[in-house]
Amino acid sequence: MDIKQLKYFLAIAAEGNITKAAEKLHMAQPPLSKQLKILEEELGIQLFERNTRNLKITESGKRLQYRAKQIIDLLETTVKELKDFDEGKRGILKIGTLAVTGDAILPDQIYKFNQIYPNIGFQIIHRNTPEILDMLKKGLIDIGIVRTPINSEYLDSILLPEEPMVAVTVGEPFWKENESSKIAISDLSEQPLLVHNRYEKMITMVCHNAGFEPNIIGRIDDTRSILLWANLGIGIAIVQRDWLKLFKNNDFKYKEISEESLLTQTAIVWMKNQYMTNTARHFIETFLKE
Repeated sequence: MDIKQLKYFLAIAAEGNITKAAEKLHMAQPPLSKQLKILEEELGIQLFERNTRNLKITESGKRLQYRAKQIIDLLETTVKELKDFDEGKRGILKIGTLAVTGDAILPDQIYKFNQIYPNIGFQIIHRNTPEILDMLKKGLIDIGIVRTPINSEYLDSILLPEEPMVAVTVGEPFWKENESSKIAISDLSEQPLLVHNRYEKMITMVCHNAGFEPNIIGRIDDTRSILLWANLGIGIAIVQRDWLKLFKNNDFKYKEISEESLLTQTAIVWMKNQYMTNTARHFIETFLKE
């Protein structure tokens, strides 16, 4: 049994028909039928039940199908790893990121990286934090960019500097301009609030600890939408301060909320104790040099 036979077998299992599998493999039907017969004789088991038109995979065939996929995936991963020994100077780096967080930090990092490794391409995938972490586990991306808090049990990470939450409004602010550069969470007790779904529980808990029920009128997954609503005067947005750098042409007025439990960090994450491409390793080094 060799790799080519396994690929032939997987094609037949996927199509359930030798003719269709042969077409997919760009080969004639008789040689493919012969290879299936040789494989079954070599293993001493029946992989498919035959009828006049289609093939039905047996339980033994299903087991081989499961293992064959693992073998092919392992082979492809091994080939990828061997090719990557070219110092990580070529290839594609796949990054999963929160949309606004990635937009805030990635352009500068990619620019710096591109000056050193101009032949590296990037695939940027916008997802929420649970989806990004799931993609890391499955090996679909090389690096994730998320916001704390996260479960770091199976992750290695670099934490960027902490960022405070700010209250954002337009027009005449509810605070006096000559007051402190910060406001207390209690100053928001009478205000209609716009929050990100990810931080609703955190913000609500802080408000409860301050002795009031927050008037949250908008719970939104997208930060741009939160700030768009705030720009229309619908409510006071509570967002991370660094997100505002993406919205330069606006009338936003904001103040930092003086509450340590609302501090968050951007985390650059990757899987612990798993193979990492040289390309990904080089990119992570750009953050370590900050």
